[in-house]
Amino acid sequence: MKIRILGVPLDLGQERRGVDMGPSAVRAAGLNQALKNLGHQVEDAGNIHVKLPEEQHFGDRRAKYLKEITETSRQTARQIRETLEAGYFPVSLGGDHSVAVGTQAGVSKFYRDRMQAVGCLWIDAHADMNTPESSPSGNVHGMPLAATLGHGPLLLARIFSYAPKIPPRNCALIGVRDLDAREASFVKESGISVFTMRTVDELGMPAVMEKSIALACNGTAGFVVSFDADVVDPDEAPGVGTPVPGGITYREAHLAMEMVADSGRMVAFELVEINPILDVMNKTAVLGVGLVSSALGKKIL
Repeated sequence: MKIRILGVPLDLGQERRGVDMGPSAVRAAGLNQALKNLGHQVEDAGNIHVKLPEEQHFGDRRAKYLKEITETSRQTARQIRETLEAGYFPVSLGGDHSVAVGTQAGVSKFYRDRMQAVGCLWIDAHADMNTPESSPSGNVHGMPLAATLGHGPLLLARIFSYAPKIPPRNCALIGVRDLDAREASFVKESGISVFTMRTVDELGMPAVMEKSIALACNGTAGFVVSFDADVVDPDEAPGVGTPVPGGITYREAHLAMEMVADSGRMVAFELVEINPILDVMNKTAVLGVGLVSSALGKKIL
């Protein structure tokens, strides 16, 4: 496979500094070589330029740095679309989860131009389905799935002038365990499939992934994986800005990615929310490299 890596060092969507160094941490953990070792052709496109929060005012408290995040999202979307048009598989490295707005938009537009839809596996401790009206913080990294589904700030939801980017029926939210009160109501009404940590506990990761992949592939060209490192238990992934106890285990995370690889239907991958300032000897970035590798074909045997 021809793979193109794109770094999006965006940290405007949240308030804990350091997540902008996530792409560098993952590269330092050996991502490029790990993918080459699997036989892939790897091109690293470097990082998209992102404005620093010190350089401008945050704007509306209900959606902080919305203008700047939109600019980055549009640029990301264009580069992801161009990556697919050039015949490469895109791997997007965040940055906070706001980067998903651009990644999802770019993939969606590429397939929309070919009269096809795409699905999404959103693997995250949080739903990221707040809007400016519901968000208690105004941090946009809590809004990207809402924007992908056509809700929230119009500047984000209407990139390429259409919405939604992903049909709700083809979207699965996996591993969620921390929801804001108003957000929870929206999640229930959204039409997406939700597999909370209770569901993972009750059914097991194999059944959850089988169901998720099936619905993401139903009538689509394939699916995007949006993997937030905080879905993994903090004991295994300490380097995240919003850790929540009780996450998926190391092996559950790898099993999920191995099943993604077995499906042969993944069309793009993004890894977000790794913060090396909060990490322990780059442990979370090393885990991230392993998970990307599993999603792209690494097997135990």
